[in-house]
Amino acid sequence: MALHNTMTTVTQQRVRGRPAHPSGPTFLTYTPNGKKLVTAGSNNVIRVYETDSDGEPTNIDDCQENNTAIAATNDFFLAGSEDGTVCMYSLDSFTYEKMLTRCTLPIRDIALSPDGQWAAIASDELEVKVVNIADTYRVLYLRGLPKPAKHLSYDPSGTYIAVSCTDGIVYIYSLSTEEPQIVRKVDGLIRILETESELSSRAVWHPDGRAFAAPTATRDIQVISSDDGERQRVFSGGHMGDVTALAWSPNGALLITAASDRKILLWDTKTQKVLARYDHPNVINMVWHPFDNIVSFVTLDGELFIYPTFLPSDAVPLLEKTLQSAPFIRDPLTEISGNSRKPLTNGVKVKVDPRGKRRGTPDTLDDILGPIGDEDDFVSDDDGAGYLGEVNGYGKRSNGHLDAIDVFDSKRRAIYQAFQPAIHDSFQPGSTPWRGNRKYLCLNLIGFVWTVDQDTHHTVTVEFYDREFQRDFHFTDPYLYDKACLNKNGTLFSCPPANGNPAMVFYRPHETWTTRADWRTQLPAGEDVTSISLSESYIVVTTSANYVRIFTLHGTPFRIYRQKTSPTVTCASWRDYILTMGNGPVGGDGSTKLLYTIENIKRDEVCQSEDIVALTEGAQVKSVFFSDSGDPCIYDSTGVLLMLQHWRTPGQARWVPVLDTKQLERLATGKKEETYWPVAVAQEKFHCIILKGGDQYPYFPKPLLSEFDFKMPVSTSAPQEKPETSAALEGPKLEESFVRSSLLLSLLEDLVTSTNATHAQRTELSRREVEVDKALLQLLNVECREGEERGMKALEIVGLMRDRGGKMIEAAGKVAGRYGRTVLQEKIGELAEWRLMGMEDDE
Repeated sequence: MALHNTMTTVTQQRVRGRPAHPSGPTFLTYTPNGKKLVTAGSNNVIRVYETDSDGEPTNIDDCQENNTAIAATNDFFLAGSEDGTVCMYSLDSFTYEKMLTRCTLPIRDIALSPDGQWAAIASDELEVKVVNIADTYRVLYLRGLPKPAKHLSYDPSGTYIAVSCTDGIVYIYSLSTEEPQIVRKVDGLIRILETESELSSRAVWHPDGRAFAAPTATRDIQVISSDDGERQRVFSGGHMGDVTALAWSPNGALLITAASDRKILLWDTKTQKVLARYDHPNVINMVWHPFDNIVSFVTLDGELFIYPTFLPSDAVPLLEKTLQSAPFIRDPLTEISGNSRKPLTNGVKVKVDPRGKRRGTPDTLDDILGPIGDEDDFVSDDDGAGYLGEVNGYGKRSNGHLDAIDVFDSKRRAIYQAFQPAIHDSFQPGSTPWRGNRKYLCLNLIGFVWTVDQDTHHTVTVEFYDREFQRDFHFTDPYLYDKACLNKNGTLFSCPPANGNPAMVFYRPHETWTTRADWRTQLPAGEDVTSISLSESYIVVTTSANYVRIFTLHGTPFRIYRQKTSPTVTCASWRDYILTMGNGPVGGDGSTKLLYTIENIKRDEVCQSEDIVALTEGAQVKSVFFSDSGDPCIYDSTGVLLMLQHWRTPGQARWVPVLDTKQLERLATGKKEETYWPVAVAQEKFHCIILKGGDQYPYFPKPLLSEFDFKMPVSTSAPQEKPETSAALEGPKLEESFVRSSLLLSLLEDLVTSTNATHAQRTELSRREVEVDKALLQLLNVECREGEERGMKALEIVGLMRDRGGKMIEAAGKVAGRYGRTVLQEKIGELAEWRLMGMEDDE
C-alpha cells in the first residue's frame, strides 16, 4: 500500500472479506484493550475475532435474531435486537449472562460509558434509557426527544451523551445530575433520517473531548465545539455520496469516513485534507483499533474486512503522535487573545511511551513536582499543539492515561521541584473569546464592536445604540485587531504582532472639527498589547514588557513607565484617571494577589498605589470599569459587583459589595440557571447581559441589555422567636436601604470634596443626606411598632441620623409619640438638645 499524492486513490493489496453474517445491516466493535473484535448482524450468531489471529472466530449461538447494535468492554459485550431486548454476554466464557433491559420497540444503538458501568440504549421509543450494568434497576432517562434517537455517543469523560435524533437535531445531555438535562441543541447539522436508514447521522466525539463531528446533508463532516455548540472546521469536498460511517483515530490526528459513493476517505485532522482514498462499496460501519494501525469495517453484504496496515507509510507518523487537539477555527487552549490564553507550561518536559501515554505521577503531584522523565527523552509542548496528552475542556490533563508511578532519584526530584505560582491572566474588559469565527471586541452602553475571521483578513463592525448620535460603520481589517474600546469620542483598536509586523494601536475619532484624523502607532519589536482603555482625555496601553504607555487622543505620547506589578492584567480609565492591575505577591493558596494602582494623569498624582484587589479565595476578576460617576468597579467570578470607596484618599480605599447576583430574587426558586456578563454601572444600576444555561459569554445575534438595582448583601435573617413580625419582614430591607444610601452618599461626598463641584452636585449631596435619614426614620417606625422592649435600638437609630438642623430628629420624636413611647420620646428630645449644644460649641 503506497501513498502517492493527496486526493489520490491508494493502490492496496486487496484484503479478503470474511463472510461474517447474512446480507443486511451489520455491526462491529473492538474491546477497549483491542484484543477482540465483536460483530453482529441479521442472524442469531455473534462472532468474536481475536486480533492478530487468522483463525476462525468464536461463535456465540442462540442469540436474538436481527441484531441492530453492539457494544463491548474487555469483559463482556451487549447486543440489542429488533425485538427490543438488550442482552449481556461474557467474553471469558462466551456465554449469555443476563438480559440488561427490554424496550417495547426495536433497539437502534447502544453506547457504553468510558468506565463500562452504564449503557445508554436508543430505541424507537421517545426516550433513551441509561442502565447501570451491575444494578439494572438503576435507570436514568434522557427525555424531551420529539422523535426517536438514531445514534448515541458518550464523550470521553462520560459526562455528556450526544443523541442524534431523527428530527435532524443533535441533543447534548448532561449526566452530572440525577435527572439528565439537555444542555444544548445543535440544529441544522445532521439530516433527517429514519432509524432504519443505512446512512449515518452519528455525532462522534473527538478523543480530546472538546468537540464532536457529524455528517451533514451536504456530504461534509462538520466539527462542533462541545463547549458552545459553535461550528468549527469542516471536512469538505471529499465524498460524492451520502456518508454511512465515520471514526476518529485513537489520538484524534486522523479521521476516516465511508459513503455511498463506494469510497473510504482518510483525512488529516489538522489540515482537513484527504490523505488517501480507498475503493470499497456498501460500507455501513467501521472502527479503528484502539492502539494499532488497524481499521475494520463491515458491509451490507455481511462481510467483515480487517486491514492490519491500513495507513500509507507516509501517514503512519500521524498515528504515532500523542493526543491531538480537535480542529478548532480558534483553539482556546493555544491562543493568547482577548480573554483567551494559552495554558502556561513553563517548559515542562513530558516523557511519552510508544502508545502516546505520559509516564509519571498522578496530576496532584504533577502540578507540584512537574512530570517525570529523562531529560533527553521528552516532548515539549511549547507550541501548545497538544503534546501533553489528553486534556479536558478546561485545559487540565485527565488521569485515564497514567501508568504506574516511576521511581526517581533525589537529584532528579530537585530539578522538578521549582514552585510555579498561579498567575491571573491578562484580559480586555468587555471582550469575549472567539466562538467559531466571531468575537466581541467591546461591549458597553455606547455600543458593540465585533470582528469576523475571514481567514485572510477580519471584518470589523461598530454599532451604536443611539444611531442619532453616531452612524454604524464597518471596515475590512488586514491587521487582525483583537482588542477594542468604544466611547462617545472614538474607537480604539490594537492588534498583536503577526507576520513579522509589530503590535499596533489604532484610534479612530467619530467626529472632529477638522478632517477626521485616524492615527496608528507601532510598539517596539517583541512587545505585545495586553490591554487598552479609552477615556475622554487619554489612551492607555499596557504591554507584555510591563510598560504602561499613555497617549493623548490625537496620538501624542504623553507618558511611559514600567508597572511595579507584573505580569500586567488589565486597565481602565475615566477622564483623567487610570486604573491598572497586575500580579503581586503570592498568597497562601499559591496564586498571586491582584494589585491595582489609580492615578490622575493630568495632575501626575497617585491616589492608590499597589493596593490589593479584594477577592475571595479562588475568585477571578471578570471585568473592571468606572461607573458613570467615576467610581472604580469590579465584577468577579463569584457574581459579586464591588465599588471602590474613598479611592481618592491614599491608603483609605476599600472594595464594597453593592450587588451579589447569586442572591437576586429571580434566582430564589432555583429553577433558573443563568449568569451575568458585566457591561457597566450607570444611574446606580448594574447593566449586564443575562447568559442562560451554561453559557459563559454573550454571542450573536446582538444580545439585549438588562439592568438590576443595587442591593447590598446585608444580613436578612429573621429572629427565630418572631419570624413573622413587621420588624422581621420590613427591617432587613430598610437596613439594606440605609447601608446602600450611606455608601452612595459617601461616594458623592468624596467627589464634591475633591473636585470643583457644580451647584447640581451640591444639591444632590443634600438630597442624599436626607435619603439616609429617611431610611433611618422608616426603620425607627418599624422598631416603635414592635414594643417598648426595642427602645434601645430605636434610640440608637436616631443617633445615626446625620441631621444637623434638627428637623429629622424632631420627626423621630413625633414617631415615638405616635406609638405612645413616652420614655423614648424624652430620650430623643435629650439627644436633640445635645446635638444643638454641640452645634453651638462648634460655632
